[in-house]
Amino acid sequence: MNILLENFGTRLKELRKSKQISQKELSESTGIVREQISRIENGLVNPTLDTLHKISLALNIFLHELLNFEINSKENSKLAKFTFPLKPFVKWAGGKTQLLNVLEKEIPKNFNTYFEPFVGGGALFLKLQPLHAVISDSNIDLISTYKSFQSKKNYKKMVHELLKHQNNHNENYYYKIRNLDKELNFDKELKYIKAARMIYLNKSCFNGLYRVNSKGFFNVPSGKYKRVNAYDEFLYKNLNEYFLKSKVKILNQDYKKVISLAKAGDFVYLDPPYDTLDEKKNFTTYTKNAFGKNEQKHLAETFKDLDKRGVKVMLSNHNTHFINELYKDYNIKVIHARRSINSSSSGRGKIEEVLITNYKN
Repeated sequence: MNILLENFGTRLKELRKSKQISQKELSESTGIVREQISRIENGLVNPTLDTLHKISLALNIFLHELLNFEINSKENSKLAKFTFPLKPFVKWAGGKTQLLNVLEKEIPKNFNTYFEPFVGGGALFLKLQPLHAVISDSNIDLISTYKSFQSKKNYKKMVHELLKHQNNHNENYYYKIRNLDKELNFDKELKYIKAARMIYLNKSCFNGLYRVNSKGFFNVPSGKYKRVNAYDEFLYKNLNEYFLKSKVKILNQDYKKVISLAKAGDFVYLDPPYDTLDEKKNFTTYTKNAFGKNEQKHLAETFKDLDKRGVKVMLSNHNTHFINELYKDYNIKVIHARRSINSSSSGRGKIEEVLITNYKN
């Protein structure tokens, strides 16, 4: 039996009984057949989002209250108590959402703290929902956004700003918000202001492409959308809930400094800007600082150092001869990915990547 479904079923049964509601009454108020409710309470069914909404309304509670339960299993001791599926809040170049099924099979079966120093959209991190984690990125606005999800106060303020952007959206407004980073004191702007701007621009710019010029200014044109849905209420509330319950350290530091904190038994996932296949076609510029061949060599040395220290490491990159040579002493698996973010359609499509580990499951 799935331990998550079993614990959710127990939670539902406890809430229903505390409100003195029978299965029959819950069935009548939700429109869900009684047999299905019984199966859910026994941990035999994975309820859909629509079903969860109906049940929470019938019990007169918020959805996050329905999902607020502990996982009673030694196997899940490294997971946060809140385990509703999460996904990235922004579209990000090199995002791993499409590869999650592959990545999950390759992560170590047991580890202590989870590290991701090039977190980006954080698809794998959010899928795993580790209780203890250290994440970092060189993009300060992205990190400001993660930190806003970790604070009750800043989260509410960020949502307020997001709704303002969403309601005021038009072509002129987009460029007004885009150009804020050119203002003298923008670097000192409050985190939730930067966070709301980051999400709004990501949802309304061309193809969800994050790109800055040599001066570090965001320069992606408008996607020319008449309406923009910048506030995903269900997802954002759940992200806020996860970050409040977990013990995640969020940093804006050089990757070497971040993973210097890793100890034997920890797990580090390295998803750096990729080695370039074609300078003109492959988008790997996430910040104003380039990540070239020398940086790839330095990263390989860091990988070796982590290996010597007993840290479990997994790395993603393009399947190039250069990368294969750098990591020839480790386990290399070729996988196929699909690129969806590029300034031109010719730069999108299937591409070969490698998944490199210093361990075998």
